[in-house]
Amino acid sequence: TVLGLTSGHWSAAHGRAARRGQPGGAQQLRLQWLTAVEVRGIRPFLDHQRMVTGSTRGRTARPDRATGVTGRGPALRGVDRSAAAQRRNLLGRSFDHLPEAVGPFAGRLKELNSIGQWVQQSRANTETRPTVVVLYGMPGSGRSTLALRAAHHLRDQFRGVGVADLRGESPGEQPLPARDALMQLLNQLGAPREQLLFRERSSQEQHLQRLTELYEQHLAGLPAVIVLDDASDAEQVRRLIPQRSESLVLITARTPLSLPEDTIAWTYELPLGPLDAAGTGELLRAVAEEPPQSPFEADALDRVRELCGGLPLALRVAGSALGPRTLHVLGAELAASGRQDPVERALWLRYLDQGDGSRGLLRRLALAGRASLGPAAAAALLGEDEQEAAHGLAALARAGLIEPVRANRYRMHDLVRTFAQARLDEEDTPAERAAAQERLFRSYAELADSVIRMVDGKTSTRADMFARGPGGVHGFTSLDAALRWLDEESGFITAALRHAEGVEQAVVLHLLGALCDYCLLRGDLHRLGELSELTQAMDRGLLMRSVQWRTGVAARQLGELDKSRATLTSVVDLYLEAQNQAGAARALRDLGVTLHHQGQLREAGEKLCEALELQASPELSGDRAWTLHALAAVERDRGRLAEAAKMLADSLELHRDSESVHGQAWAHFQLGQVQLCRGRTEPGREELGRALELYRRTQDARGEAWALTQLARTALLEGDAASAAEQFRQAAARHRRNEDARGEAWTLYYLGQALEELGDLASAVRELERARVMFNRMRDQYGLACTRHHSGRVTRDQRAAQTGSLRNSGFARQLLQEARSDFQRAGVPHGEAWSCVELAVVDAGNDRTGPALELADEAARLFDGYGDRRGAAWARFLRCTLLPFASPGGTVVGAAVAEEELAQLRRESEAADWPADPALSEAAGAYALVLQQGVEPERGWQAWQLGMVPRRRARDVMGV
Repeated sequence: TVLGLTSGHWSAAHGRAARRGQPGGAQQLRLQWLTAVEVRGIRPFLDHQRMVTGSTRGRTARPDRATGVTGRGPALRGVDRSAAAQRRNLLGRSFDHLPEAVGPFAGRLKELNSIGQWVQQSRANTETRPTVVVLYGMPGSGRSTLALRAAHHLRDQFRGVGVADLRGESPGEQPLPARDALMQLLNQLGAPREQLLFRERSSQEQHLQRLTELYEQHLAGLPAVIVLDDASDAEQVRRLIPQRSESLVLITARTPLSLPEDTIAWTYELPLGPLDAAGTGELLRAVAEEPPQSPFEADALDRVRELCGGLPLALRVAGSALGPRTLHVLGAELAASGRQDPVERALWLRYLDQGDGSRGLLRRLALAGRASLGPAAAAALLGEDEQEAAHGLAALARAGLIEPVRANRYRMHDLVRTFAQARLDEEDTPAERAAAQERLFRSYAELADSVIRMVDGKTSTRADMFARGPGGVHGFTSLDAALRWLDEESGFITAALRHAEGVEQAVVLHLLGALCDYCLLRGDLHRLGELSELTQAMDRGLLMRSVQWRTGVAARQLGELDKSRATLTSVVDLYLEAQNQAGAARALRDLGVTLHHQGQLREAGEKLCEALELQASPELSGDRAWTLHALAAVERDRGRLAEAAKMLADSLELHRDSESVHGQAWAHFQLGQVQLCRGRTEPGREELGRALELYRRTQDARGEAWALTQLARTALLEGDAASAAEQFRQAAARHRRNEDARGEAWTLYYLGQALEELGDLASAVRELERARVMFNRMRDQYGLACTRHHSGRVTRDQRAAQTGSLRNSGFARQLLQEARSDFQRAGVPHGEAWSCVELAVVDAGNDRTGPALELADEAARLFDGYGDRRGAAWARFLRCTLLPFASPGGTVVGAAVAEEELAQLRRESEAADWPADPALSEAAGAYALVLQQGVEPERGWQAWQLGMVPRRRARDVMGV
């Protein structure tokens, strides 16, 4: 049996997996088999797979005449195209992160053309290999500039670009490990983020091997430009050369690199020597302050070229002095400097040309390390205003001492930074150096913290920390401008954090907190993992707790719920040991949210209530707002809508008081769901629309996707199943791009309901099964219960449509029974009650009216327990249909009791102040006529055949 099932299932598994963009064949079957053995057992699994395989074989590409839905699901192919388009856009935007191709580029055109020719030769070959070009030469020879120019020049021939600064020959810094370089490149090229966050789960060597495999897989068939700048040796770059890719790998180094013999690549070496006379003249004309009107004299040109060693860096710096100086004077002054190194000659000349302010700025720019800087950071280093700092940066750029990166950002060449560091050590006192570095970090902290405060409001991590600037709220003209600033600066700030020795811990803490919150908002889990490692290396307890807390939240975003729970549990203990109640409350809140996502609703409510107790003080009102709307979501799922609505109203008011745009978005989102649970679709749509607008303002892609899922659910509640199904597919694609497994699982769950409404039961079963597998992997007990419940219903109806009766519903009944148990463990009486109702329908249809009556009574008790009169009405009606067949007094007595109870139920429904179900009113009226005409026991229970049982929509609204 097993072998037969496997062979029959094999091709179907491949087909379904291809449409989903997931693994197929043996791997897919293995995962489903292990899940079945663990959760349900072998026999139900075999039965279920026969059903799914049969429905797959029976599909045709022709649309169903009634619904217009095709068995193949064309919208899912649209999802794949959307995901591919998203990947292309992400790769295309990677070129935008390259330094701009500005400034002079002279004397290297021949080398640039050679790189292009080598790429064309490699493409002409039938064998797929990367093109590796090693650009080597002494420092200042223009290796990095040529590599970046080549990346810009060849942009149209490649789909993305990644740049890694390997720090191979940088004085005072360790070379970048291959593991960190791989993570940087994967992050820039849009690879899956899970490996970029969790770095401690295995040994360094195991993680390096896994990253290498991921890198190879990601670049297989993906032509990209990989720039490996400043390599120390061949071993450092060995793992960074993708083997099965048409990528271009540009390696810069001081000396030629002997790559291993087993390197599968087209390898070329490109030496960069001194510029010739023509290149020197071209460069000097391009950088001169006042370009000469006549050609340079050959003797003077050769003299300057010789004194600068023909190095583009030295020539650029020295040539910027031309205008006020002639070429002869420039040569004489260079010769008189007394310095032996060509670059140092030019740097001393232009350094002495600067005023005191510009010289001081150049020295202190060395404190920022390899990061690029703008006027704000320069002003902090100088202790001056931004306008003065901007003038200083412009003067240094004109002198060739710093290089433009983009807009008003600049960076220093390694040789210039070494020179500036030597001048700093000699001319500035230790106290002045420490004060400048403190101001730099405080400036970063104030700006980064204020940006996140605009999103999340005045929480305890940043309440009233910094004043508002003159440019608007927190110094920014808009929220978009603030987030754009942090997008550009975050990488540079993270790099600067590596040199935070001696800086006040509170400043570093707030800077780290803002960066971590930014990483969560943007989904930049590579940088969050980098910050986590950084704090561990710094060995500061408070900083480690802060980053570990956010790492736990990131784990939840990825669907790693067990990992998130373990991390947050340990962080709660750490905060409590440190007697930090505010931190413990924040961690408890996020632990409660994680437990909610796992379906542990009772435990989630307990943790969130603990957090609220710790947040009772007025200064923690911003934190309390977040906890309130998290607890409201738990209460909503437990059927306590009134309590949830009150909490959300309080939460929304507190979010407004704390100016949290992001918090208001989530409060409106939860309010919208409460309205949908009450059957109020129009108010629900308004709340969800407000949430969507606020998510877009804060650029929260995850929040947008969740809002779109619930807006699609609104359409489903209003009866527009076709439109809802298309919206669910689009939302699922967004969740997938955001790598939000939980969001995708819930959207697929709702998509299954929409397909059920359209009558496409086979497709509904498949989507619900996909959601069930995802919930099972995340160990989300509540989601698993919901998908089992609806899978049981749809499977029952699918089989009944084929046979004309509810007999042979054993597999459906087992799913419903498992769902009931899961709801019971999760503490969700709403779900448990409806599972009892559906089980009663199955039992009644199989002539087990006694157990069915007990299930209906149990459902009514559960509904009454949390005040759901709509659900209770359906349970009582189902009881009325069962009494003539299950009453101890026989059919006559049972029918009389049923008639009396049904009349009472109809009177209560007519006077109801809760959202009654029109389908129930119709069924009650029809069954009253059946009772008047008399029930014939030999015909059995016929409520299902007559359509007098609750349909899917009955469960969507709670009559509380």
